[in-house]
Amino acid sequence: MNRTTVALILVAALVPAVALAQAAAPRPAAPRSGEPRPEPKPQSRPHSMRVPVDPTRIQVDDGDTVVVRWTKDDLETVRILGIDTPEARAFGRGAFATATQVELLRSRTVDQYGRTLGYLFLNGRNYSVLVVQARLAAESVTFYGDNGLPREAAEVLAAAKSAGPLPFEPPHAFRGRMREVSKWMQEKGLEAEQ
Repeated sequence: MNRTTVALILVAALVPAVALAQAAAPRPAAPRSGEPRPEPKPQSRPHSMRVPVDPTRIQVDDGDTVVVRWTKDDLETVRILGIDTPEARAFGRGAFATATQVELLRSRTVDQYGRTLGYLFLNGRNYSVLVVQARLAAESVTFYGDNGLPREAAEVLAAAKSAGPLPFEPPHAFRGRMREVSKWMQEKGLEAEQ
C-alpha cells in the first residue's frame, strides 16, 4: 500500500470517530421542536448598522463563526447569520485574508451562548451569500428566521435557491443524526472512549 492509500484509510476511520465524539460532547441543550426558545438577550454593542472591522483583527473559527479582537481584552465572537457550514474554515480564512474592507452588521440580539449574531461584508459583499453561492454552506434563514435583518436574509435565500442542492448533508441534519447515534451507542454500552 502506498502512503496516499494509507492516509485515506486513516482519514476514513478517524472522521466518524471525531464526529461521534463531537456529537457526544456536552453542550447546553437546544430547544427541541415545539419547545419555546429562550427569550433573546439584547445586543449591548452598536447594532442594525454596519460597523467597520480591521481585517487583521478577525480570526476565523470555522466557516460560520469568527472572533473579532477589538483590543487585547475585548474579544467578540460572531455567529454569522444566514448560514450553517460543515466546518468550512479554509474558505472562510481565504475570503477574510483577501478582504481589504470588512464590515459587521449586528442583529439586535445575541444567541443563547452570548455570541453576537450578525452578517459580515467583505469588500462590500455579504459573506453569507458568497459561501452559499460557493455551495459550502446551507442557508439557515428558513430555520432561524431573519433575526431582524430581512434584506440580508432574503439575499441569502435567493443565493441558496440559485445555487441548487448542496453536495453534502446539511450540518444541522448531520448533528441531529450524530446525536441519535451517540444516544444509541450509550444505550447499548458502546460509548466511544475519551
